[in-house]
Amino acid sequence: MRLYNTSSKTIEIVSGHKKGNITFYSCGPTVYDNTHIGHLRTFVNNDLLKRALQFERNSVNHVMNITDVGHLTGDDDSGEDKLEKGAKKYNQTVWEVAKHYTDQFKQSLVAVNITVPNTLCRATDHVRDMILLIQQLQKNGFAYETDEAVYFDTSLFPHYGELSGQKLEDKIQKARNEVNIDSQKKHPADFALWFKRVGRFANHSMHWLSPWGEGFPGWHIECSAMSMKYLGSTIDIHAGGIDHIPVHHENEIAQSEAATGKKFVSIWFHNNFLLVEGLKMSKSIGNITTIDDIIAKKYDPLALRYLFLQTHYRQLQNFTWESLSAAQTAFTRLKQTTHQLKKQTERSTLSEEKLLQITNYKKLFETALQNDLQIPQALSIVWDMLKSNIPSLDKYDLLISFDEVLGLKLSTENQVEEELLPAKIQDLINERNTAKTDKDFTSSDSIRKELESEGYNVSDTSEGTVVTKKN
Repeated sequence: MRLYNTSSKTIEIVSGHKKGNITFYSCGPTVYDNTHIGHLRTFVNNDLLKRALQFERNSVNHVMNITDVGHLTGDDDSGEDKLEKGAKKYNQTVWEVAKHYTDQFKQSLVAVNITVPNTLCRATDHVRDMILLIQQLQKNGFAYETDEAVYFDTSLFPHYGELSGQKLEDKIQKARNEVNIDSQKKHPADFALWFKRVGRFANHSMHWLSPWGEGFPGWHIECSAMSMKYLGSTIDIHAGGIDHIPVHHENEIAQSEAATGKKFVSIWFHNNFLLVEGLKMSKSIGNITTIDDIIAKKYDPLALRYLFLQTHYRQLQNFTWESLSAAQTAFTRLKQTTHQLKKQTERSTLSEEKLLQITNYKKLFETALQNDLQIPQALSIVWDMLKSNIPSLDKYDLLISFDEVLGLKLSTENQVEEELLPAKIQDLINERNTAKTDKDFTSSDSIRKELESEGYNVSDTSEGTVVTKKN
């Protein structure tokens, strides 16, 4: 597999430190509010990467964090802890808020068929690991203490800013223009490793004993401590949204490499944003969309996953209800086709030509995955394969094999029997797809009219003929 590496700005071969074994860390949610579909796009793309690596017969050790303390509303260490903000909003304790939205996050993953990470770790369970890492940074001379916090000294780390491509002096200038809370910070770009329970955080409800007094960890140290605890000093792949590049991931690199003296991550895998109706999701706009909103409008959550498959992970994607409707139609068509193929009982003897076709489709699918995870191309190959003259049961076998990556649960019933078209209609659709492939437009038009006379709407899509019952 070859992936775009944000750090090198090039597409590189993925190779684990141990052959056939990939260590994979992905940034998880801050559980102070609902997981929305923008988060889910990132998590689905992470899942697709993991599935693709496993499809290549790699073993993937996947770790994801749950941030339930220390993530402030401002990237410059300003603002309040997001968990305390959530507690005020919902008139609950921070622990109740964290549990509720952790459960909602897990339910959202299940809805879109994201495989569970090998390790799903909560920040509050690993404070001791964070304290030990901060002590190591102090020992190595990269951390210093003020009356309010312990900070990482960015001026001492020569590679700071390389991931984002922003020079330290530019970051410092930007930081000067933002709110600088602690006057004892040496440099405006320095970031907090530990907040003391004094001043603005004197009444912070989540706090632990430490060598620097009672307090709580900064957001960035959490991911470094947990990833290295479970995956070692160097991780093969680290994933997250592109919004994490300039601050969170830059800080992770600095503190991790300053502590260990080793390269922290081999390949950085970053997912682009999801817009809603052309706009960034925002509470002020009121366009935050969750999986519950999808279900409430009678869409299958897996149609949302199908929608995500249609755009490359490094491209901006725009969600609209119209695009979800189209994805629902295509997904239903794919489920119908799968179950029609499964109903075939006779397995034909494969000719040399058919065997070559099957091998070719496998190779095309694998090549799409290996070329920077080109999932939209892989999906197109699936539909091309279904239009081919490969025998039905062999098509079914290929489709189920490909679904190991796509994750659409094509082999499960999922109430599809209620959606299945009558055999006569399905036969007409298959005949029409064949006619279109053969450029027999006279037959194609004739079959369209027959389908419409039977009470069905007919649409031509890149995935083939899609029919829906007329109201």
